[in-house]
Amino acid sequence: MSLVRIIEEDSQFDVELTNAGTKLTVAYFFATWCGPCVRMAPEYEAISKRYPKVVFLKIDVDQCQTTAGTHGVTAMPTFILFKNKSKVDSFRGADPVQLESKIKEHGGNAEEGEDETAVKGHMDLGSFINKSGCECLNEADDHPLAHAFTTKGGYLESDCDEQLIINVEFNQSVKLHSLKMYGPAENGPKTVKVFQNLPNSLDFDKAENMEPTQTLELTPDDVKEGTLINLRFVKYQNVKCITLFIKDNLGGTETTQLDYLGFVGSTAASTNMSDFKRVAGKKGESH
Repeated sequence: MSLVRIIEEDSQFDVELTNAGTKLTVAYFFATWCGPCVRMAPEYEAISKRYPKVVFLKIDVDQCQTTAGTHGVTAMPTFILFKNKSKVDSFRGADPVQLESKIKEHGGNAEEGEDETAVKGHMDLGSFINKSGCECLNEADDHPLAHAFTTKGGYLESDCDEQLIINVEFNQSVKLHSLKMYGPAENGPKTVKVFQNLPNSLDFDKAENMEPTQTLELTPDDVKEGTLINLRFVKYQNVKCITLFIKDNLGGTETTQLDYLGFVGSTAASTNMSDFKRVAGKKGESH
């Protein structure tokens, strides 16, 4: 039985994206007269069976010309990946290896289960982080920020002292609901000042003295894997970049360790306020 959903008319496409919600969705634009598309078809079917948590769509560009035009499809085959109706990636060409790599990159890994920290109407925003635009001050050479963007081994650690400044850039405006900051109870982050959309890079003196959007006082329970640290959602409605100043750590040790840093929210263009419910602030948050 095929898991690929065939889109036969333009009106179906938006319905399928809406129904997919926060699930990763792969849209395969093809033409019946395209030789590479014919060769790719069985590969696409096989990949769909390995990733049951991903939604796979197949769109004939001759039957759905408006949809193809709206999404800039000019060559076949074209693959566009979506989350929450927002484009997260795309490429052209009949390359099953590249397709599978991108599915894994954007959280569709067959070995992974549902996100335990999922919130209705929101998703993990890892696919929307522009990693080339991210930086970290005082990171150790052997344990850089890049290690904290994945749960597959490695971690971020401060170098000279316990403080870190982490700047994360998104590839489009997002609305932030919460953070994931996993770390050990001995030296995981404790006091975290959160800034958004800063016009210039922050140094440690400015971070100490500048008024943040919010200050978080974390406990060992907050940095356990699988825990969400709720933000004051109303304050984070149009975030292009977020800066975290980690002032100290839970154990008062020389260096701070962050095993994983993640963001939960939605893209600004796809927010449906009826999906959300009010979430109380955490104890210790500034107002």
